[in-house]
Amino acid sequence: MAFGQYVNLDFDQIKTSIKDYLRSNTNFTDYDFEGSNLSIIIDALAYNTYITSYNTNMAANECFLDSSTLRENVVSLARNIGYVPRSRRSARARISFNISGITDTVTSTIRAGIICNGSASNTSYIFSIPEDITVPVVDGVAIFNNVEIYEGTLINQNFTVNTSQFNQRYILSNSFIDTSTIRVKVKPDESSSSTVTYQQIDNVVGVTSTSSSYLLQEIEDERYELIFGDNVIGKKLSNDNYITVSYIITAGKDGNGASEFSFIGNIIDQDGATIDASNFSLVTTEESSRDGDEIESISSIKYYAPRIYSSQYRAVTSSDYESVLGYIYPNVESVTAYGGEEMTPPRFGKVFISVKPRNGDFLSDETKRELIQRLKSYAVAGIVPEFVDLKYLYVELQTSPYYNPSLNDDPNNLKTGVSNALTQYSRSIDVNKFGGRFKYSKAVSLIDSIDSSITSNITLVTIRRNLQSVLGRFAQYEVCFGNMFHTQESSYNIVSTGFTIEGVTGTVYLADEVINREKGRIFFFTYTEGGTPSIVKKNAGTVDYMHGEVLIDTVNILSTVIANDVVEIQAIPHSNDVVGLRDLYVKFDMTNTTIDMIPDLIASGENTSGSRFVHTHSYYTPTYTRKSNSPVSTSSALLPSTASSTASTTTTSGTYSSTTTSSSSSTSSSSSTSSSSSSSGYGY
Repeated sequence: MAFGQYVNLDFDQIKTSIKDYLRSNTNFTDYDFEGSNLSIIIDALAYNTYITSYNTNMAANECFLDSSTLRENVVSLARNIGYVPRSRRSARARISFNISGITDTVTSTIRAGIICNGSASNTSYIFSIPEDITVPVVDGVAIFNNVEIYEGTLINQNFTVNTSQFNQRYILSNSFIDTSTIRVKVKPDESSSSTVTYQQIDNVVGVTSTSSSYLLQEIEDERYELIFGDNVIGKKLSNDNYITVSYIITAGKDGNGASEFSFIGNIIDQDGATIDASNFSLVTTEESSRDGDEIESISSIKYYAPRIYSSQYRAVTSSDYESVLGYIYPNVESVTAYGGEEMTPPRFGKVFISVKPRNGDFLSDETKRELIQRLKSYAVAGIVPEFVDLKYLYVELQTSPYYNPSLNDDPNNLKTGVSNALTQYSRSIDVNKFGGRFKYSKAVSLIDSIDSSITSNITLVTIRRNLQSVLGRFAQYEVCFGNMFHTQESSYNIVSTGFTIEGVTGTVYLADEVINREKGRIFFFTYTEGGTPSIVKKNAGTVDYMHGEVLIDTVNILSTVIANDVVEIQAIPHSNDVVGLRDLYVKFDMTNTTIDMIPDLIASGENTSGSRFVHTHSYYTPTYTRKSNSPVSTSSALLPSTASSTASTTTTSGTYSSTTTSSSSSTSSSSSTSSSSSSSGYGY
């Protein structure tokens, strides 16, 4: 008879299986296993089977990328498909300073290594440079402008090639290395003065048998190993070759945010003499430290390795660009890419990329330029990548949870619980990403499940875009929500916060007037709380309810009620499930979410007839203006004036267009508009 099969790892079930097997033998049919010494032997057999099954299961899991759990195994499996996980990344900053009064000096050189001490979050960090920087001295002054510095300490390590050693390895002994700062130089021998710089490669395309290159791979304990060529792929090292490797070890993301720097480096002249530090100017911070990050996580490796492999290190489709960008830029929280052919009108030959970085809301111009250069080695010829600033689509709630006072008589505590739960949901993977979706049913069920005393809730959803106005200039604006608008009233379905415009005294607001199911017009009006709106401009723009677009005709905005020159535009979505289309980044805004706890007198038994039950509207009660909890502007409104101009310059980009008056010439350039984006800081 065949022995029983153990298909689970439960100790008791394994033990039961052994007993059932023994009972099938006539010698043990009526045997009392629990009361005998044989029970101990059965326990030992079951325990041994349990441990063996567990180890076998774990070992099998570690053989596959999607089920492995140990970093070394995940890295090894990713290596099989040519993927090298990202290392730690040093926080980078840019500084400028100059040295004066250095006569009889031709050049000044900052030596590689420690250069500055930077302060961030009440902690100081060391900043270094991986290579010497040399500038000319003009009229006794050496100017070091926009010097990029890296958080961390520069380390040097040397190897001597010994061909008599079988399988000699070149392992960097430190962890926490920023591999982008690795510099490899090879000399014929230790005493030689000639040096060849080797370049790191991530694939073998274009590498010949004479290429001075090396490959890098992660090994155990988050360390790295250099792999040199074999005279087939890359030049092979010779006996006694002397290898010098320098790299920066870093604290990763902890170094972000340093903004004050003091120079502690070493500067020499062309003869190697140290330059007097008393001639140094104060260090000017051009850009605070940013983009520091930890080593790539296991989950990230599992996600990106197969996608980079499928793209073969080439960016062809939009998903390729998303995968490659996440690989080359570790500070990505979310990324979206789409072809210009999807825009209206189409812009063939371009791919548009929008990135939400982990630290901050937007990519700096310097980072955009750097990423475009790095993407060129992946992009197909003829396709031009272009970065656009991400656009936030804010989701706000007005919720009225009903609660049973008999079960919980502390509405403030319940309100705090609802707020905490919604805040937790606002950080979930459903929202806060490109292609994200606010799921109405999840939010509503989450409110109901906070406490047993909550009997129901009435929750309304609004969406918002921020229009970044251009103060003091005539401009046209287009703000797109990427979601169909709901029009329950003939007017005031779309409302805004206040602003002032040229030629009108007082605070102005915008709203819509419905023309038909698909179109509406924007009008400007003034309004005093409790009064009647007074229309100051009837045809101020148009609304496309079907595509969720607001177009504002030429207007000169002088100031805004909300800080940072922002006009908040609020609309009612046709669907309570709000979707982030293309480059719209869905963000659940708790700042402008309102929670109003209402006692359920029927559930408490206080008013079973329902005559005193408080009814809450399930549909929106129209308001003339938007009520916002955003910071208020502290700048005073500019006085109205009359503009005079003889010509204009018109630009269109993304989802806005601006028209600026000038007094001389006129030029015009346009780029496509999209139903889901605004551009260049004009709408965010």
